[in-house]
Amino acid sequence: MRSRVFIKLLLLFLVVIAAVTTLLDITVTRSLAGAARGPNQTEAIVRRTLLWTSGPVALAAALLALVAAQSVSRRLRRIVDFAGHIAAGDLAARIAEDSSDEIGKVAMALDATAHQLERSFQGIRTSQQQLETLLNSMQEAVIAVSADGRVQWANRVMWRLLPSAVRLGAPVVETVRDPDFLRAITEASDSGSVRTTRATSIGLGRCYNVTAAPMPGAGVVAVLHDVTDIERVEKTRRDFVANVSHELRTPLTSIQGYAETLLESTPGPEREFLEIIRKNAVRMATLTEDLLTLARVESGEVAFRFRPVTPAELLDEAAKSFREIARAQEVELVIEAPAERPVEADSDAVHQVLINLIDNALKYASAGRKIVLGAREDGQSVEFYVRDFGPGIASEHLLRLFERFYRVDKARSRESGGTGLGLAIAKHIVRAHGGEIRAESALGHGSTFLFTLPAVSVAVEQS
Repeated sequence: MRSRVFIKLLLLFLVVIAAVTTLLDITVTRSLAGAARGPNQTEAIVRRTLLWTSGPVALAAALLALVAAQSVSRRLRRIVDFAGHIAAGDLAARIAEDSSDEIGKVAMALDATAHQLERSFQGIRTSQQQLETLLNSMQEAVIAVSADGRVQWANRVMWRLLPSAVRLGAPVVETVRDPDFLRAITEASDSGSVRTTRATSIGLGRCYNVTAAPMPGAGVVAVLHDVTDIERVEKTRRDFVANVSHELRTPLTSIQGYAETLLESTPGPEREFLEIIRKNAVRMATLTEDLLTLARVESGEVAFRFRPVTPAELLDEAAKSFREIARAQEVELVIEAPAERPVEADSDAVHQVLINLIDNALKYASAGRKIVLGAREDGQSVEFYVRDFGPGIASEHLLRLFERFYRVDKARSRESGGTGLGLAIAKHIVRAHGGEIRAESALGHGSTFLFTLPAVSVAVEQS
């Protein structure tokens, strides 16, 4: 397709050529007609004619070129002005151009682009307003932090929480001074993964669960959930359980002692009733002890004595406690070659975790006739495991195994004398060490209970 602007300029050029040709033809004709006057006179006539004709032609051509240039310049200037409006953010700007040549087509294409941009930005603004409305309607405080650690945005709950401290564009350390919160923000930004923590110095007397997540591109968004009331209720519950359990210890001990004394001196059928009293007294005493232990671990009252200890030492000590019991039940207790890297742990507390897991395996998985203990390195941790080859656990129970009083088979648990608190105690002890505990199982293929403990750093080992 030929350029229409080029065609217009070509037509203008042809008009000028035609005018010049016509003038030259007139000039030559007159010169030839006056040739009889003599060569010198003819030459003078030709010169004078060319002079008088070329001047107006050149002037006309210059005027036509000027008009054409101004027309093109004026149209291009409108395009430049339009681009300036777009760059300044005025997406409603348009070009007044109705020509169908190439410049007109460029102008129409730019108009269409501006219209599309306006629609896109309007959609973005609508989405942003909807998101802000959603975040402002949340009960949790939300704050967005840029990659360089400055506050980008905060919802209304955050503004109410810190009415005098939130300043957009200011460093986040000037807004929230809680060290745990700032550490979670930094770790989420550096690692690109979600970080959670507990913050207790953001609001006076308030406690918050903080979840910091990296945003696409750069920056971090943090959500603060107020758990003060939940913590208060939990503390009340723990105190109540601890107090009741403590008060029950003395009468239960007395009942158990008197029942055992009567069993030694009472013949006949009454012994059966006394034995029932003694068994239930023992069971209640065990339950109160477990409740007290769980309450102390949950509340942080237990003072753990952390020290480097090898996995082999922990596993051997736990296995010794069950050698005779396992032999009596014809169950083989095997320790696989454990990791050599020591862990930072309280030996007595970890011993209690392993005792609970092994005892659980003996009660519910003795049909497999084998229990395997082991430990293996897992990055900066050591993962311990207790594996049995019994009937296994259905998948719907796995996530609830570590809840208080949760039992997969309630009837069998009552027969075995379990309190339903062993796995809950193990969970809180492991978490107090900075580790995690979980279970893996499938029906008919046994069960494996695993927990991690932080490994001693290489620098500490070498020193």
